[in-house]
Parts: sequence; C-alpha cells; structure tokens
Amino acid sequence: MRQTLQHTLKSPVTFKGVGLHSGKPATMVLHPAAAGHGIWFKRTDIELGNGLIPAVYDMVERTPLCTRLVNEAGVSVSTVEHIMAALAGCGVHNALIEIDGPEVPIMDGSSVEFVRGIMSRGVRQQSASVLAYQVLKPVTVEREGARASLLPADSMEIEFHIDFEDAAIGRQSMVLDMRNGTFARELSDCRTFCRRADVEAMRENGLALGGTLDNAVVVQDDEILTPGGFRREDEAVRHKMLDALGDLYLAGGPILGRYVGEKSGHSMTNTLLRKLFETPGAVRPVLCTPEQAARLPGQGLALGEIPAVA
Repeated sequence: MRQTLQHTLKSPVTFKGVGLHSGKPATMVLHPAAAGHGIWFKRTDIELGNGLIPAVYDMVERTPLCTRLVNEAGVSVSTVEHIMAALAGCGVHNALIEIDGPEVPIMDGSSVEFVRGIMSRGVRQQSASVLAYQVLKPVTVEREGARASLLPADSMEIEFHIDFEDAAIGRQSMVLDMRNGTFARELSDCRTFCRRADVEAMRENGLALGGTLDNAVVVQDDEILTPGGFRREDEAVRHKMLDALGDLYLAGGPILGRYVGEKSGHSMTNTLLRKLFETPGAVRPVLCTPEQAARLPGQGLALGEIPAVA
C-alpha cells in the first residue's frame, strides 16, 4: 500500500514580536528538521540545563488562557497554540523552533503571519510516512457547562459552539472539514478576542501585558473596541477553532477524527487528548495512505489562498 510522505520547511523563517501575556519581545526562528523529528521548541536564551521542549500534549501545563509547554527541567514556552495551528494547517510535520524568550510572539493575534511565512518558504517532502492518529470511539470531557469530544471520522473535522453574554459576540457555531487548505482560507486570519473587563482583570494579575487593540479583538457589551471591528462576522468562533487545531496538533501528529467543542478552551482540549490516549481502544496510529493524507489539513494549500489582511 502506498504511503504519503512527511514534510518540513524548505528553509528557515523568522518572526519577531511580543508575547501576549508576558509583554516580552521575542525572536522565533522555524528551522527545517529531519524526518521523524516532530515539532520541538528550543529556548536559545537558556544557557544552563535543557532548553529543548517537545510539542506534545503530556508536556502541557494546563492553564485557561493559553497553552504552555514545560519540560522536565522546568523550562517552558507559552502561547504555542497559534504557531502549532499554522504548522498543522500547512502540513508541516517536522520543525525545530528556536525562540529567545518564554512566549511565542502574538503577532496580530491570529496565525496568518505564521502561515504566510511558512508558505513563502515552501515545504518539501521527506523520506518517512505521515503518522496520524485515528479516533476509533467517542471520548468526552465535561466541566462547568463546557464540553469537548473527539468522535470517529475519516478526516480532521472541527465543530465549535460559543455563547457569550456580550452582544458583540453572542452565540456562534461553525463546522468545518480541515482538508484541502481549509484552515488557511477560513481560520488562519481570525484573531484572539476578549472582553474589556477580562483584560483589566488579567492585567491586575500580571497577564495580557503585551495585549493591544492591534493583536486582539476587545469587546464590551455590544461594542467592538478594536478599530475596524471583526474581520469576519463570526471571527470569534473561528478563532476558537484555530486554537483547537493548534492544541490538537500536540497529539504528535494529525488527528483523523471530529472534534466538538462547546464553550471549551485550551485546558479542556488538553484534558481530552490525555483521555483519548489513556482510553483503551479509543485511538490508533496509522501510516497515512494518499487517500487519508488528502483529507488532512495543509494538503493542497497554495500561497495565493492565504487571506490578505490589513
């Protein structure tokens, strides 16, 4: 049976910005990596000890506001979800990500600059087959009115439902199949969002120090405080789907299954992944045939399909 080969970048690409929560400037460089390497972060500012951090679900320190990876030496990198979504959405399986600070740059609050940078360099095939994780039976986690599930499906699908009291967001729902570059076209330009009251509370607790109206959509009741408003009418739920794809890529490879999120977030998605791999018979690794790979994010993506944003 023919298998489909893994991909890495053709050449390094650099991103510079500040961390959303830390407010600290950071330079991040994505490097090509060998077949079977997976996705790893390397803290270049760590002179003593182990600065390498694998991008896998069991390295996640669960927090409600972002996804934070911590290695056994206690070295961490935060807010990895947007770059992980970009790598998944571009079909990149192997990369070494060097970063000189504790948090991935927030850029404009979405993944579109990462996607454009990756695709401008291009990706190349490697000598190993694509390893995906096929969901075989439903797995669900629930907490305080929120719910997340992974269900059997032939492709990577995401369904999400949100409900906010602020009229500027309200109730939103969306379902997308991630095949054929859907992520880049439909989700990659959708920015993180928050309520003004939440921003004030986070800053009182030393968070969101790098947040501005240029890298997040801030709302208050029925008012959108960010100039220009939302890029899409349902940008909020689309961003939650972006986050989910990035968090799910911490499985260590693409997932063949349907993710359903109802008011869920980073911590719940990580709890769901842990339950998936802990539940006997719930998931199995598969070497993707060309037919299966054609249903994965990033397959068939072209640079011209990436949304242009101001």
